This record gives sequence, C-alpha cells and structure tokens, in this order.
Amino acid sequence: MASKCLKHNSTQNCSCCNTHDSSSDDISLVDMSPKDAKWDKKRAQTDVLAEFLSQFSGEKAECKKAHAELLMAFADSVERWQKYADRMFNCSGVLKFALIVSAATGELALKLRGAFFCHFRHCPTCNWRRQLRLLAQFLNYLPVVLQEYPKARWVFMTLTVPNVPIDSLRSELKAMNKAWQRLVKRKEFKPVKGWIRTTEVTREKNREGYAHPHFHCLLMVAPSWFDGKHYTKQSRWAEIWGECMRLDVTPIVDIRAVKGGVDKAMLETTKAFTYSVKPEEMAQDPSWTLKYMEQVHHLRFFAAGGALKDVTKDMRTSDETNEDLIYTDDNPPPPESEDAVIVAFNWRKEAKQFKRFPKGDGKK
Repeated sequence: MASKCLKHNSTQNCSCCNTHDSSSDDISLVDMSPKDAKWDKKRAQTDVLAEFLSQFSGEKAECKKAHAELLMAFADSVERWQKYADRMFNCSGVLKFALIVSAATGELALKLRGAFFCHFRHCPTCNWRRQLRLLAQFLNYLPVVLQEYPKARWVFMTLTVPNVPIDSLRSELKAMNKAWQRLVKRKEFKPVKGWIRTTEVTREKNREGYAHPHFHCLLMVAPSWFDGKHYTKQSRWAEIWGECMRLDVTPIVDIRAVKGGVDKAMLETTKAFTYSVKPEEMAQDPSWTLKYMEQVHHLRFFAAGGALKDVTKDMRTSDETNEDLIYTDDNPPPPESEDAVIVAFNWRKEAKQFKRFPKGDGKK
C-alpha cells in the first residue's frame, strides 16, 4: 500500500513530504501534522519570555532609562538573564521528525527524533516537554504500583496559604515544604499510600507585589479513605493544614475524588509545569516577574513520596538531556534498526510557526 501525506492524504510524492522539492519549505508543521500545533504555541511563548528578559540588558539609552529602577535592583542578575534569553532564542530552533508509516493504514505520522532544547527552568517549550516526560514516567510506573495496590483510589488536594509579598516568597515556600512534612505524619494522612505534589505560584490581582503560592497534590489512597469511620471532611483538612503551617487563620483547602481517569488527573496535577509565569502576564508587572524568578531560583517545584516516590527519580533538571524532552508517552525511543525518512522544520519567528526546512532532512 502506498504511504499517504499527512496533509493531503495523497501518495508520498506530495511536495509536503518530498525532501527534494524546493517549494516544500513553506509548508508548516501544523499543515502536515495538526496534532503538533502546540509546538507553535509554546515556541512563540518562549520568544515572548526571551524578549522580556533581554530587554533589561539592552544597550540603548531608552532601554536603560525605562528600566533604570529595575536594573539597579537586579544589577547582579542582568547578565544571567541575558544568557537565559539567548538560550531560549535558540531553543528547539530545528525539529527533526521521522515519517513513520502505519502498517495497518499506510498513513504517515510524524515522530520527533531530534531537537536541541535550552533546558532553562522557565522556558515554556521545555516545561511543556517536561510535563509530557513526567506523564510518561508516571504511566510507565503505574502498572507496577497497581499490582501492589489494585484497589487504590485517587484524590485531588489543593493546599493554599494566605498571599505573601513577592519578596517573602522564598521563605514562604520553604515553610510550606516543612508544613508538608508535618502533614504526611498526621494520622489523617495514613490512608495515603503514595503522593505527587507540584507547586504553583500566581500573581495576586488586587494588590501589587503579592504572590499566591499553593500546592497541587495527587494522592493514591486506600479505599478506607472514603469510609465514614475514617473519612476526614474538607473543613477538617483545612484546619489540619493550618496547624501544619502554624497559621493563626484557617487556609483554603480543596479536596475531591478523581473522576475521568488517573492519566487526566496527572495532567491536571502537573499543568503548572507548562508555565512558571504565564508569558502574556509578564509585562503587566515586570518587577513582580523578575522578583519571582529570583525568589524561586534553585527551588524544586515537584516532589513525590510513598509508593510513588520513584516517579521523580529522573526528573532533576541539572541532568536533563535533549533525549529526555524528545521521547514521551506517545513518542517512545525508536528501535536502533529504525530506517525512516527524516523531515526537518525550523522556527520562523515572524510567522510564529515551524516550517519545512529541507536542508535539515535526512539526519537526526
């Protein structure tokens, strides 16, 4: 059976996939593979963040004048920001995909085989790939866990604290981590057999310079969690979390059973991985954004424990490779014997799209 073009459902002689056709370099990635549209969105967000950081190291007089106060406050960080910006401008500039033919239908699918990532903590593209990597690790690990806990149930828990000045964020996050260690030792937490926790920080809208830190948690619990005898009400969880935080007010806590499958629950829990600060919100308060980046520098926003502790063993960014961000649950590493056609796309900043890059074809 002849293989088909992803875009036109025609034979492989179509110019979209023809690596020798000069007209193919205007074909976009989303033209050939609509399911890969997120590449354009995330890469455009990466440019927004890179431009945001690079503006503070500009040499032009108007740039220095516009940001004089911030430049004075963050004088020791400007050079580092520019390095981060340069890395992001070059992140995933070229994507190389294998054209894989389905034995059943003869249709083509694009599978990522090569890319260079910047690995910057706040890069939207890298964070999106990290989320997919984490989901893949979780789904691969899940069958092993469920063999030991076949009747396990799943629960969402969101833990908040009163909003804090952005300058106090680092100390507040450390206090939250200590409070979590107290929480897992409480008797009410005993039915929890494993947990995954992510940290999210958002900007308060009502008061300038304030942050809203909170934990998103996915809990694997024993069926007894829902028994009347052992069940802990949400209002009581709020009191317990307040006690663990040693607050003089009762914080807001949300807890609910997972519906719709644990894979979707994991995506929801890790959604904060796809952004640190939403790129479109950065310019609204540059001072807050820069202080946020300084406050969370070298802090880990992901943790796991109990029966799920090994999910995180390969998630240390310092050891992260390009291959870690290439291969995901729906794109596992190929066999060494794979002999597929490689088609390349490069990032076109003005068009805000990945488009065909025939010069990059043929090699990973």
